[in-house]
Amino acid sequence: MSPSQTPLTYRSAGLDLDLYEQTLSGMAPLVKRTHTPRVLDGFGGFASLFSLDYNSRLFARNYRHPVLVACTDGVGTKLKVAILANKHDTVGIDLVAMSVNDCLCTGGEPLMFLDYLAMPKDDPTLTRELIKGISDGCIDADCSLVGGETAILPDFYAPGDYDMAGFCVGVVERKHIINGRGIRPGDVVLGLASSGLHSNGYSLVRKVVFELAGLKIGDFVPELGKTVGDELLTPTRIYVRALKNVLQHYPVKKRLVRGLAHITGEGLEGNVPRVLPPGRRVFLRKGSWPIPPVFGWLQRLGHIDEAEMYRVFNMGIGFVLIVSRYYAESIQRQVTEAGVKAYAIGEVREGEPGVEWV
Repeated sequence: MSPSQTPLTYRSAGLDLDLYEQTLSGMAPLVKRTHTPRVLDGFGGFASLFSLDYNSRLFARNYRHPVLVACTDGVGTKLKVAILANKHDTVGIDLVAMSVNDCLCTGGEPLMFLDYLAMPKDDPTLTRELIKGISDGCIDADCSLVGGETAILPDFYAPGDYDMAGFCVGVVERKHIINGRGIRPGDVVLGLASSGLHSNGYSLVRKVVFELAGLKIGDFVPELGKTVGDELLTPTRIYVRALKNVLQHYPVKKRLVRGLAHITGEGLEGNVPRVLPPGRRVFLRKGSWPIPPVFGWLQRLGHIDEAEMYRVFNMGIGFVLIVSRYYAESIQRQVTEAGVKAYAIGEVREGEPGVEWV
């Protein structure tokens, strides 16, 4: 080696291990605040330990035939909006919501969550904001953030960009699995209100808002009563507590709750049929629930056909329950009392699996 050459280090390649340690130390309190006595280890090991069965004087979780439920998802191009707004403490809630809401569709209880963050350089402040959102989401979902991975990829992501993925593990008693097979004609479809766009359709949203309409992230929209950024970064609603209350109150063995669907990309038309058995078709009534203003605003800005709106977005319904008609009003009332507005939006009839508007 020439005397004039400087020895190469990991830092000169774009990774500062001292800064990485600083990032990890900032995560620790946000992770530990989500832990319960079922988390058997601390933070920073190679893997995480979680007790499936747990006894205490306050509660017990003992299973006869436990079935694990595994889900994974990301936030998508909503992250581009967070980067534009330089606001990163809510997209972690979206990350948790997208997986734990899927877990619920089996009747499962979310237990633990792991995250994967990828960015071009170590940024302790940014990482702390992202983990704070994930931690907030886990507390709302009553699950523990038990670990994750932060990948520093200097030659892979452009400066300022990052990506996130989340992984949820839940559990459900085998005899309590909700799979839609018991759905029958006459069952009522209950729609649970979304908080807005949630985390779907943002490639179209960004094209309409920023390219076609030329709006800026900080522009105030009188129709919405908030700025563009505040509206587009509204976190995805987490339905865990409202649904856990229902499933605990109405014994699953009686099969009063027959089907559960998380309304994500492709809207009601694409997600409700995923839980329908052969010979069952859902008929939904437009106008049976209030549509949040953001959807009408986007439709007018982008001159989007109504059919396309319903195909891409949740249109104000973020989760669906298909329930026995005899208990529909009671279940609807209990969900609303848990803090989530619920509406009777349709019914099940005989026919090919799918959604029809009436």
